[in-house]
Amino acid sequence: MDCKESKLKDIISSQECKTLTEAIARSKNVVIVAHTAPDGDAIGSSLALGGVLKSLKKRVTLIMPDALPKSITFLKGAEEIKIYKNAVEECNSIISFADTIFCLDFNESKRVDLMQDVLLSSSAYKVMIDHHIYPSDFCDLVISYPEISSTSLLVYKILNQLNLTKYVDKSGAEAVYTGMMTDTGNFSYNSNDADIYVVISELLQKGINKDEIYRIVCNTSTLDKLRLNSYAISEKMEIISNKGVAIINLSRKELNHYSYQKGDTEGLVNVPLGIEGVNVSIFFREESGYVKVSLRSVGDYAVNTIASELYNGGGHKNAAGGEFFGTMSDAVKIFKENIENYIK
Repeated sequence: MDCKESKLKDIISSQECKTLTEAIARSKNVVIVAHTAPDGDAIGSSLALGGVLKSLKKRVTLIMPDALPKSITFLKGAEEIKIYKNAVEECNSIISFADTIFCLDFNESKRVDLMQDVLLSSSAYKVMIDHHIYPSDFCDLVISYPEISSTSLLVYKILNQLNLTKYVDKSGAEAVYTGMMTDTGNFSYNSNDADIYVVISELLQKGINKDEIYRIVCNTSTLDKLRLNSYAISEKMEIISNKGVAIINLSRKELNHYSYQKGDTEGLVNVPLGIEGVNVSIFFREESGYVKVSLRSVGDYAVNTIASELYNGGGHKNAAGGEFFGTMSDAVKIFKENIENYIK
């Protein structure tokens, strides 16, 4: 595997290129892990990289901390992903046997939740590939580029630089596109990088049907999902008009009432931004033991700072997220109490 020039702009340094090439060459038993509550980007980047490594005759296992959203399970290989909380002992054994672990789409070990201890205790060579700010140093090789819109795009650009995109088949291309699409709101934010569209062109040449992918991921709903989202907008959306802020919160009781499944509220946080005068949208969803927080904005309103300072998270200027370990009322309260510090 030789690093090479390409029509895509090089992203990693020559030293990173050399180190990663050597790590891949000597690896035999590879594990790819992503963050808790895996989204399209975490899953897409993992499947794409895993497919290439399998083509290089590596033994590869993908492990996610918890279940995948139903809307992403159409991707080939998704059914083979091991869910850690459902098979703790088996996954621990696989991780302990690995010689190389790729950590995709997360910047801190705590983002793998229950997997953290076994991940940190593994003697495997660890590689982080991520696009979130402030990466921690738990990996041997840290490839972090926050200016890149998705980890899936970053993985593809790295593979291209390593002359490995020839191993990205149609299913791998579908995975990359899904990750790119979901992490940019169908290319509606963080998507002004020309290389995004160079990559899309190459993925189309590999046979993907981007319109069908969009339909499956974004336009396929159950009746319960439609009713849940309608309820959230009509009954739970609060507009703070003098700040241009929209807030939605859904309790576990409300989610259960509409038979919530993972992924049912995907994209809900973006909806209020279509209201004239709303520049910031924040969505709180109650999980077991914590509150999941999603933030979106338009223009110069930076929500990654809010996610980082209030909700143990991070992300991009216009799209970020985090977790609050407390009650729903306190999660909302802390935002309202600090709103003056972030939104003028």
